[in-house]
Amino acid sequence: MSEVRKITSKKFVLMAGNIGSGKTSLTRLLGDKLGWQTAYESVIDNPYLADFYADMRQWAFHLQIYFLGKRSLQHRALAEDSSSAISDRSIYEDAHIFARALNQMGNMTDREFDTYLRLYKVVVSSLPKPDLLIYLKAPVPVLLQRIQIRGRSIE
Repeated sequence: MSEVRKITSKKFVLMAGNIGSGKTSLTRLLGDKLGWQTAYESVIDNPYLADFYADMRQWAFHLQIYFLGKRSLQHRALAEDSSSAISDRSIYEDAHIFARALNQMGNMTDREFDTYLRLYKVVVSSLPKPDLLIYLKAPVPVLLQRIQIRGRSIE
């Protein structure tokens, strides 16, 4: 295995990608290899997730606002901490992928989406930018296979 060079200045890295693309695994691997602080998306404590999957149209806006608040706090804490950190999810995906898709599928109204985007822009403009955003891609059959292997009912 090749040698990893020691990074001497503080770094802040975010992961992005579909469910099952390997974000958590790569975050863990890099965090362990580099000795960095790691942060992971928590779905257990999300008070909207079960409601959202039961009725997406009713709960999509609420879920996205919840994620915006949760991710902004995590983003700021990691960026402002003195040690290098890597997170398995980015705040940027919510607006540019998830909320947009919910709107395009009719699960979030245009008014809700516009309101969400305005709030998102205010929040993100106050956050420190990451040093790197890593986007992971995998073919859909691979994603579906990984999701099935994990066996998480919520996915």
